[in-house]
Amino acid sequence: MEEKRIDPLQIIGFFLLFLVLIWMMYDQSEMMEQNEQLETNGVTTQSQVDDAPQSTVPVVNNAPVIMDSIPEQVTTLQNELLRLAVTSKGGFIQEAELKQHTNHLNEQVFVVKDGNTDFNLRIEANGALINTRDLNFLPILDGNQLTMRSQVAGGTLDYIYTLSKEREDSQAYRFQFGIRSSGLSVQPETDLYWGLDGFRHALSADYENRYTQLTYQYEGDKVQALSAMGEDDDKDKEVSWISYRQHFFSMILIPTTQFESIDAESSSLMNPDNSDDSVFLKRFETTTAIASQNGALNTSFDWFIGPTDYEILKTYDENLSESISFGWGIIGWMNRFLFFPLFGLLSGFLPYGIAIIVMTIIVRLALSPVTYKSYLSQAKMKVLRPEINALNEKYGNDRAKKQQETMKLYSKAGANPMAGCVPSLLQLPVFLGLFYFFPVAFSLRGKSFLWAEDLSSYDAILDLPFSIPFYGDHVSLFPLLASIAIFVYSKMTMGQQMQPSQPGMPNMKFMIYLMPIMMLFFFNNYASGLSLYYLISNLITIGIMLVIKNYIIDDEKIFLQIEENKKKPKKQSRFQRKMEEIMEQAEQQKRTGRRR
Repeated sequence: MEEKRIDPLQIIGFFLLFLVLIWMMYDQSEMMEQNEQLETNGVTTQSQVDDAPQSTVPVVNNAPVIMDSIPEQVTTLQNELLRLAVTSKGGFIQEAELKQHTNHLNEQVFVVKDGNTDFNLRIEANGALINTRDLNFLPILDGNQLTMRSQVAGGTLDYIYTLSKEREDSQAYRFQFGIRSSGLSVQPETDLYWGLDGFRHALSADYENRYTQLTYQYEGDKVQALSAMGEDDDKDKEVSWISYRQHFFSMILIPTTQFESIDAESSSLMNPDNSDDSVFLKRFETTTAIASQNGALNTSFDWFIGPTDYEILKTYDENLSESISFGWGIIGWMNRFLFFPLFGLLSGFLPYGIAIIVMTIIVRLALSPVTYKSYLSQAKMKVLRPEINALNEKYGNDRAKKQQETMKLYSKAGANPMAGCVPSLLQLPVFLGLFYFFPVAFSLRGKSFLWAEDLSSYDAILDLPFSIPFYGDHVSLFPLLASIAIFVYSKMTMGQQMQPSQPGMPNMKFMIYLMPIMMLFFFNNYASGLSLYYLISNLITIGIMLVIKNYIIDDEKIFLQIEENKKKPKKQSRFQRKMEEIMEQAEQQKRTGRRR
């Protein structure tokens, strides 16, 4: 279990109080002159102090440093996509802003802000125990490289940030982070702690929380994900990256040399009484160790802070795209190599809502032979229904004999009651694949269609003055329409089910109503793009079935074909012969028991 820590709101309060006191002591004009000097280098430095006296050490390029009583300062590195604000207190990132993305409140997306992250090295050196979160660092600028330097225990410790100015998306969200020590006799291992409270960015906190998750890669290409549904922890070795995913935005730590081992933890921060009041969703924590070299720290990492976008993450050699929840096995394979490329192609020249509809049409047409097979099996069972009913009346409660004769009828007629189920099972990977695809399709974020303002979130048309358990406090239209389509489809398919309900079997009439209700409740808070897919998919399936029923399948021809099949001698398979023998033995034993 994780230790209780200070409330982040208390930390923010103390921090703001500190700023007010500093503001009363220093002069803002001195800091503005320093900023103007540094803007010529393309890097902005902000001081969080005003009214600085002449003895205050300013941020300079490659200048000697004096560590006596340095006021807290914030230095900004940025390119067109990412802005980093690095604080002199602890030397780590105070703010990480994604400049081209906004949240559900139309505010800028921050992955790091308001004290939601904690990065600390616990160093034993020169007979002292050093926690870097407590150190004061002095910023030193050199082009696009920022060195945060702290003089401690008779030596120096540097954090070195290098942010690329490239506009290319795959590079602009990634920057280098080096750790160097000098004059410190560092023990063989230094503990590294990294914690982050994941912000809520989306309209539905519950939905976003399902895809807010800690993942990491270990032992080559194995990927482990901690549970997204509650507290979880794990330990592994040979870790090559650690991802704190806040659904559509991620912060990923990528060591140059893999971590020998890590301890990772995830816990919930959501408001249990009202999730939509939550500011943070989950707390992620990782503890590991970095090795010193000849008594000195000399290591480096890469950080990725940006969108959880498959198209961006797959450009990296470290397999970072596996931090996305594609689904397991064949489901993940279909998403990577079928649905993402197909949707990327369609959305390249079509509006996103139309692209979903076209992709749905393509998928349903590809599965239409399976739908045909299923409906043909149902039609055969419909033709055989009178004979099956006659067998039920003839043998009454003699279930063994009734089953034996029914199987003989199926064999002679060339019908298989399971033939209608197998095609449905073949469609299941497609159903599940798209269920995983839409929640992780970053390209849908913020894209509107019809009344849906954001295809990656729910499409509320009515806000309720109360909350319904498992449903929510709003009415989403796409799930409602999809539920109606499922009901119509269920009525059509149940009308083809010819076998009467057997004892112990579920009431199929009840299932007609259960599935639409489940759809309505389960998808009310899900991405409207997913509900749009299911709506169009069911409408297309209904259309295909009507065409098959009215223009392709002829019940009279099927009846004649079955009668012809009955006349032909049937060669039983080894399995069928064995099953018939077992049934006959059971029947014989039953008769013997009656005679006794």
